[in-house]
Amino acid sequence: MTTRKFPEGFLWGGATAANQVEGGYKEGGKGLSVSDCARHHLDVDVTDYKAHNTVTTKDIEDALKSEDESLYPKRHGSDFYHHYKDDIKMFSEMGFKVYRMSIAWSRIFPNGDDKEPNEEGLKFYDDVFDECLKYGIEPLVTMSHYEPPINLTLNYDGWYSREVIGFFERYVKIICERYKNKVKYWLTFNEVDSMIRHPYTTGGLIEDRFPEMNWEQVIFQAMHHQFVASALATKICHEIIPDSKVGCMLTKLTYYPYTCKPEDVLKAQQDMRSTYCYSDTQVFGEYPAYLLSRFKNNGIEIKKEANDDEIMKKYPVDFVSFSYYMSSCSASSADGLDVTAGNTINAIKNPYLPSSDWGWQIDPIGLRISMVDLYDRYRKPLFIVENGLGAKDVVKEDGTIDDQYRIDYFEAHFKAMLDAIEYDGVDCLGYTSWGCIDIISESTKQMSKRYGFIYVDCDDYGNGTYKRIPKKSFYWYKKVIESNGKCLF
Repeated sequence: MTTRKFPEGFLWGGATAANQVEGGYKEGGKGLSVSDCARHHLDVDVTDYKAHNTVTTKDIEDALKSEDESLYPKRHGSDFYHHYKDDIKMFSEMGFKVYRMSIAWSRIFPNGDDKEPNEEGLKFYDDVFDECLKYGIEPLVTMSHYEPPINLTLNYDGWYSREVIGFFERYVKIICERYKNKVKYWLTFNEVDSMIRHPYTTGGLIEDRFPEMNWEQVIFQAMHHQFVASALATKICHEIIPDSKVGCMLTKLTYYPYTCKPEDVLKAQQDMRSTYCYSDTQVFGEYPAYLLSRFKNNGIEIKKEANDDEIMKKYPVDFVSFSYYMSSCSASSADGLDVTAGNTINAIKNPYLPSSDWGWQIDPIGLRISMVDLYDRYRKPLFIVENGLGAKDVVKEDGTIDDQYRIDYFEAHFKAMLDAIEYDGVDCLGYTSWGCIDIISESTKQMSKRYGFIYVDCDDYGNGTYKRIPKKSFYWYKKVIESNGKCLF
């Protein structure tokens, strides 16, 4: 019998985002981003996402007056800004073929609307990419990952403003031209669909700045501007870097009907459409009919310029990347059903699945189902760019971290991923685990919710040495990459 393994050239690696890992928020000419102004609420239940992610104008005013990094943890992150050489070396020791990261927009254009870029910021990413390439690691770069400059929120109302498209175009032209010989794989907007769940971090939108306006209308107008900007970014990238590949990035929320009752099946279908509508738009280059029906039925009118539809249709993405952490259930009525936390959502609990420390349900087969659904729908290569387990890791007296639970999680998901590739015919370019080194979590802004193969000595308030320690999973993942998955069987 032939030993099972992943396809030759499969891109194994890990993923982070600048706003969660970099730190150095006032260094190198960087401006403040929306994430630099998002504080944690450690006294709030982890399932209360509204409390964790709702931001008011008063909150921003308070943030601008404060230099307390213990309250605003993304300002220090994991201090990748000062540790990137050591971190990338550790990634190479694991055998990474690819490193998914993002460029902090406000490190290149501190205010977003600047006429000229910040050379010190550009040089920083030159150095990071050079370090990756020195070890044969391919950068996979997200252009915008929850990092609109805060100035665009305060003076333009974020992505609701049409002007922001032009500012983003300028930014994309600069980074594509600068890094055209260093970066081949690009993503435009991280989890573009998240605008509907946390519009502040994704779009720089603050609800109290739109009094007496339909908030859903505001969100979808901002979303439209990002769709146009994404298409233009794809155009720019292809023109400047002819062999580049540009992808969209979707939060893969997978829903199962709670029962076979037709009402529950219908609700699951509708919930799935509420996720797919964003990637449908970016892949097919036009709004799907069911989303247009939603606009019509809810009185939402998207303001467009004459050539918006043409731009979106002409420059769709080359591949589909996505995050996958969990699945959920759908029911026509949640009365009497248990609800659990998830990836910036709360959803009906599946009684057949275990849960993480944060209530996220663990479902490896759901990854296979998700891959099949996406590939059948789009017929474009997939790239799994986020997947992982947030857990409370403990450093033992001998200085080691035994995270066998994380190994078990990954092993089950990797086997399901290979099943989708080998048995279901899914074309998958690669896999990057989320938070390959411990970072500030997005949903609750905690460091104690750890995802990495590498432990960072830092607590929820930013206290610690920031020393890097390989976990047990570090050495296990190294073997997986070395054997291209053979060691799993």
